[in-house]
Amino acid sequence: MQLEVGNILEGKVTGITKFGAFVDLGEGKTGMVHISEVSSTYVTEITEHIKENQIVKVKILSIGEDGKIRLSMKKLNNDEEKKPPRRENTSLKRDFQNDMGFQKKKEPMSFEDMLSKFKQSSDEKMSDLKRNMDSKRGGYSRKGNAR
Repeated sequence: MQLEVGNILEGKVTGITKFGAFVDLGEGKTGMVHISEVSSTYVTEITEHIKENQIVKVKILSIGEDGKIRLSMKKLNNDEEKKPPRRENTSLKRDFQNDMGFQKKKEPMSFEDMLSKFKQSSDEKMSDLKRNMDSKRGGYSRKGNAR
């Protein structure tokens, strides 16, 4: 059997380490499933998900020039459980853009214009902060003189 990227195979787990599991693919070929490719959830202990001598389905991610075969169990699950596309919360994005003075326009703003708006917004916020700090100090300026 020819091994190709994207193929889905069954193999036997021959060894488990802290960083992943080795899977015998037959015909003397062995691949490795990195711990990050075992499950779509965070994996702290790989032995909670797979055991030695277990038969597992894997997807070939890559085959290196040195013959190393990268496998994934997670990508196989993602292919089978096609999730609906995630909706982006555009109201938060819009609020952020309005706060920063970056509003979507028909014509894109030049970098200089965006930088100028950002600097103006930043200067306004800094002056507000300074004004608030001075009022908390009892109306005294930095030099210690009464206003």
